Amino acid sequence: MGGIFGVASKSDCVMDLFFGIDYHSHLGTRRGGMAVYGKASGFNRVIHNIENSPFRTKFDKDVAEMEGNLGIGCISDNEPQPLLVRSHLGNFAITTVGKINNIEALVEKCFRDGHTHFLEMSGGSVNPTEVTAALINQKDSIVEGIRYAQEMIEGSMTLLLMTGDGIYAARDRYGRTPLVIGKKEDACCASFESHAYINLGYEDLKELGPGEIDFITPEGVKVLQKPGDKMRICSFLWVYYGYPTSTYEGVNVEEMRYKCGDILAGRDAGEVNPDLVAGVPDSGIAHAIGYANRSGVPFARPFIKYTPTWPRSFMPTQQSQRNLIARMKLIPVHKLIKDKSLLMIDDSIVRGTQLRETTEFLYNNGAKEVHIRPACPPLLYGCKYLNFSRSKSEMDLITRRVIAKREGDNVSDKILQDYANPDSTNYKEMLEEIRSELNFTSLKYHRLDDLKKSIDIEPCKLCTYCWNGQE
Repeated sequence: MGGIFGVASKSDCVMDLFFGIDYHSHLGTRRGGMAVYGKASGFNRVIHNIENSPFRTKFDKDVAEMEGNLGIGCISDNEPQPLLVRSHLGNFAITTVGKINNIEALVEKCFRDGHTHFLEMSGGSVNPTEVTAALINQKDSIVEGIRYAQEMIEGSMTLLLMTGDGIYAARDRYGRTPLVIGKKEDACCASFESHAYINLGYEDLKELGPGEIDFITPEGVKVLQKPGDKMRICSFLWVYYGYPTSTYEGVNVEEMRYKCGDILAGRDAGEVNPDLVAGVPDSGIAHAIGYANRSGVPFARPFIKYTPTWPRSFMPTQQSQRNLIARMKLIPVHKLIKDKSLLMIDDSIVRGTQLRETTEFLYNNGAKEVHIRPACPPLLYGCKYLNFSRSKSEMDLITRRVIAKREGDNVSDKILQDYANPDSTNYKEMLEEIRSELNFTSLKYHRLDDLKKSIDIEPCKLCTYCWNGQE
């Protein structure tokens, strides 16, 4: 996914920038970067690989050497950024979060229109942030350029662009990712996560609307483009990606997850009688608390994730390495597993590999039953708008493999829609095949209508594409 943070301050901003970026570490695992501007020193930038060391460790020494009253930075799952750019619009730094589906076409268009060039990253790909900057430079002003980039990009693109005068903050056209502004006496900040600036002394000022462009200085915020009417914020931010203390569109992540578990328990009433309810750590814990509060079944932690030295389980590029790391991190509490019927809540099932191994791990430690309740509906479509996972193909999804086995390789959207309907026979039979393949005692997903109730904003503002293919 990735997260971005920026500061405009009357005094030196480096420490605020450093900690604000660090608070986004849950959103990315590969690279981190900081760029600052000071009138005396100009632009300065540092980028590090953070695959095996946390952001704070890698950048600790850089902080002492950087100075400036303006700064932007990021935690990234993919490309190195922020980038420093010199163009006819002046010098600026830029960092982004999003996904460009038509990147090759845009690169070719930039070649035709501006005779520019792009630096290749490892593997031959082009940096999406560099492409975004190139699109902005096609126009006569930065605001015009941002508008143009938002119009041309298929997918989503939220960005911070820093000049020597201030920071342009632009939320993607349909608000698929959040961007919020904080304010204190002598500074303003822009952040993907609303919790990232609270401990730095900032208070909530505003949340940008879809497509909105603001200009941030230490004195305040000026709206340069008003928000659009259409919003499609990613529902999965609440289910999994968002940090528990963050709030999007007025809805706190932790509270939403309690509601999610509550509704799951309501659907389960009288059907299962587990001894304990547990969340697959850490993403399922809040959902499990909600389930336990509603059902009256005790919440427990029958296994604990050992996090001091093991990196996040989806970080390595190879699935086998991710599975190994996930397995090594889980340490059982035998007395809470042996001869127990357990109901486990995970945020989702993607490939199913790790959850199957977790289930086998519980059985091997004496569990009598393992009931699984994913906190979202079955994933049927690969996300077109955000870098949701490392899956290369929709056939990586366990749902699509089961459907292909039942229907053949060429499955129409109409058939997929039937599998997305929780009241259809195909849906129920798909779940039974998944349950059998992954060796669960029972399996029941969160329904999409219940998920919308859990989030509780206008349903038309939510993106649910990965579950029902509807944009």
